Amino acid sequence: MSPESGEETRFITDRMLGTLSRYLRFMGYNTLSATGFAEGNAKEDTLLLNLALQENRVLLTRDAELAQRGQERAFLVKSDEVLEQIRQLIEHGLIVRRLLMSRCSLCNTVLREATVTEINTADYAPRDKTGFIFFWCEHCGKLYWNGSHQKSISERIGHFT
Repeated sequence: MSPESGEETRFITDRMLGTLSRYLRFMGYNTLSATGFAEGNAKEDTLLLNLALQENRVLLTRDAELAQRGQERAFLVKSDEVLEQIRQLIEHGLIVRRLLMSRCSLCNTVLREATVTEINTADYAPRDKTGFIFFWCEHCGKLYWNGSHQKSISERIGHFT
């Protein structure tokens, strides 16, 4: 299921895998999510399959029928718990255990280093900025840093074998 060009696998997820999408983005994987599309589209499954084909992505789904329709471009995620989902993807060789924090968890945009102004104007940034590395999503205007949330995620994805 890996792209033939040797590039890293890119993903698209159905609506049932929103949390997995965020985790994959934290892990540095280019991951589109159906949660970013308007709701109520009766042809959403077909849209997801077409995007997987057009953009050389693997469709991750909890829907067995959709996974079957997608054949080699789709992967059936069996668990409803995010850490088990990650374990399944690792066991099938689709991802490796890592935490890059290189993509926005909300919109998938590649993060860049934050400017001093962006850091100082984010009212949710830590008061003591010593020892932190800050990143910025130009699309969402969201500030990220290597704090306790990142440590917690790193510990969670590192605790299974």
